[in-house]
Amino acid sequence: MAVYTHLGAEDLARLIAHYDVGALVSAKGIAEGVSNSNWLVETTGTAGSGTRFILTLYERRIDYADLPYFLELLDHLAAKGCPVPRTMHDRTGGSWRMVEGKAAALIEFLPGVSPTRPTPEQAHSVGEVLARLHLAAQDFPRTRANAMDFAASAAILRACGAEALATIDPALPALLAEAEAAAALDLAALPRSQTHTDLFPDNVLMLGDRVTGLIDFYFACTGPMVLDLAVTHAAWSFDAAGVHDPAIGSALIAGYESVRPLEPAERALFPEVAKGACLRFVASRAEDWLDTPDDALVTRKDPMQFARRWQFYDETGSALLAG
Repeated sequence: MAVYTHLGAEDLARLIAHYDVGALVSAKGIAEGVSNSNWLVETTGTAGSGTRFILTLYERRIDYADLPYFLELLDHLAAKGCPVPRTMHDRTGGSWRMVEGKAAALIEFLPGVSPTRPTPEQAHSVGEVLARLHLAAQDFPRTRANAMDFAASAAILRACGAEALATIDPALPALLAEAEAAAALDLAALPRSQTHTDLFPDNVLMLGDRVTGLIDFYFACTGPMVLDLAVTHAAWSFDAAGVHDPAIGSALIAGYESVRPLEPAERALFPEVAKGACLRFVASRAEDWLDTPDDALVTRKDPMQFARRWQFYDETGSALLAG
């Protein structure tokens, strides 16, 4: 279970008392997630708060200096009607508090379930909502650099080294040069906004074909909107074996362009951007694979899943946005 810091009932009740959400009724640890402690919290509620929330205690892999960006972005998007959870502010107006020496935030609970086998209709809806998010975020006043950009991916693979990468799969070392090529891409002229950059199906909540929530914004950053679309396309359009589902991929792009048509420069660079997006996950998974002991009780994610997706975009990507 992803609860690394134990908070007793009294600790949780004291924390909740700082918010105008009523009294604590229950708190249940949430198993999902690997970096932070999370609880599903239920309270008696108030007229403007609802009764269910997600409490997150930030344990690692996050710079507290980034919290205002993440939490204020949620509020900005929610105020514009995007399906994202609001940050609950305490009675002093703060969006997060320190508990046991760690930052804690209370976030609105949203209904819905994450699709395990997305349909084209669901992919179309996700594309629409992603485009709406990009447009809504363009006037957000804060910015944040992408800590997982193409240069970072190349640096990670370089640090892993060709010899170590080959122990995972003999095909991986060949992607070192491809990562360096992606890092050299100039994306500065592409239209920018605030982007999610990690919109896998498990970060989307749906009821039927309707998106009820986009969650887990802790990779959000300022950058090219087409990169966010490419990450989402790579995350949604392939099965575990790396086989592309053209119906899902086409529906996702069509949904996006029904709200925000891509500019010619974005269309032209989409295959290269998508390849770079895949290399980000190749790099992070390869690094985790090499850093995880063989006897660890952790299921390592195979970087070759995204290496195969990279190959698809390399061979076929130019046809995705043809016409």
